[in-house]
Amino acid sequence: MTDDDPVDRLIGRARRAQVEYATWTQERVDATVAAAGWAIIEPKRNYRLAELAVRDSGLGAVEDKVRKNHRKTLGLLRDLQGVRTVGVVAEDGARGITEVARPVGVVAAVTPSTNPAATPANKLINALKGGNAIIIAPSPKGASTCALLLDFVHAELAKVGAPLHLVQQLPPPGSRAMLARLMAQADLVVATGSRHNVKAAYQSATPALGVGVGNVAAIVLSTADPVATAARIAKSKTFDHATSCSSENSLVVVEAAWKRLLAALHSEGGVLATAAEKARLGNALFAGGRLSPRLIARPAAEIARLAGLVGAAYERCRFILVSEDGVGPQFPFSGEKLSPVLTLYQVPDFDAAVKQVRRLYDYQGKGHSVGVHGASAAQQLRLGLELAVCRVIVDQVHCDAVGGSFANGLPFSLSMGCGTWGGNSFSDNLNYRHFLNITRIVRPIPERVPSEEAIFGDYWRLFGK
Repeated sequence: MTDDDPVDRLIGRARRAQVEYATWTQERVDATVAAAGWAIIEPKRNYRLAELAVRDSGLGAVEDKVRKNHRKTLGLLRDLQGVRTVGVVAEDGARGITEVARPVGVVAAVTPSTNPAATPANKLINALKGGNAIIIAPSPKGASTCALLLDFVHAELAKVGAPLHLVQQLPPPGSRAMLARLMAQADLVVATGSRHNVKAAYQSATPALGVGVGNVAAIVLSTADPVATAARIAKSKTFDHATSCSSENSLVVVEAAWKRLLAALHSEGGVLATAAEKARLGNALFAGGRLSPRLIARPAAEIARLAGLVGAAYERCRFILVSEDGVGPQFPFSGEKLSPVLTLYQVPDFDAAVKQVRRLYDYQGKGHSVGVHGASAAQQLRLGLELAVCRVIVDQVHCDAVGGSFANGLPFSLSMGCGTWGGNSFSDNLNYRHFLNITRIVRPIPERVPSEEAIFGDYWRLFGK
């Protein structure tokens, strides 16, 4: 480690700040967390961050980013309120175990251009709650927004007397070599963003938490209210121009629900492309065989114009619908689109819907989540038992619900683990617990030795000794 290397300097400053911060009481830590939260929630600063994010990244909508910054941060602070992360955090007298929370140290956080303020804020608040320092490595398009966020965070940290080097940023423009060096020297890597960065995190030889690929499908059954379902889907698909990995990319609709749902989606501003229009849209959206940066996370009407889709309906549309039968690389509409373009599959019944979703996720998106509208409790459970997903979202606005909601029990997060199915080491929403080590003090208790009969009795009765 040398003072001449910018990454070494960041790490050195972070370690010195974290050593001091690790001695703080829970009350001082909580004041630091509140300071970091207010840095992004304060309305004028929130708007500046959202405006800069859209200007410099070209992705999403300002007003939606304002709402996202506010809602995600407020929800996270609610989740953290009153939670102990300093010293003794649990006592189990019967088992003789006392749990003590300990910081992980210095966190390297890789963040995407799609949420250049909300994701860094979420990670740094969780890191601070655990007594850690954090160094954020934003995407190039999100670097300016991240820098402004850190200016705001530092101003608030100064109010509570917290070391400013608790929260730092890899200096732009950065490089893969700098990122690799940062990840190698950190104590924990949390990576949200491109598949390359997530893979690099897992290959860094540092403990890492990375997320999987999004390609969310939602099942719509005949028992679903078409009007309410279409409203939920439209809100999810159009929010921030579908920058979220949790926005639906495909709807798998049972035949009996097809006509009513299509009419309701049309009422919500959806336009169904003809076969010829679908071909033109595909040529523009997947130019050169990959998603076009010109079209992702843009308004539907703009996408339609750039793709050569003409007519009054496209000039005022909120999202574009395309009908599809196939799945796989030769059917690009079956994958993630990061845009207000929604693929429709018609299936005869629930059994066929499950099979169709499985085909989609075998291609892309395994482990993330599935939405369902109008399902019985038994059908909901079946999805949880049979599909390779970490979340089954029932009758909700999917992009809101997956990352935590005031109307469900998931932790507020912008980084969703996809389990081993998605190539991840965790399957829940990234939260403060992932930024802690737990030391267990183990005391002797009276022995509890079972008899062989208690353990093997049922087995012996069924199969003999």
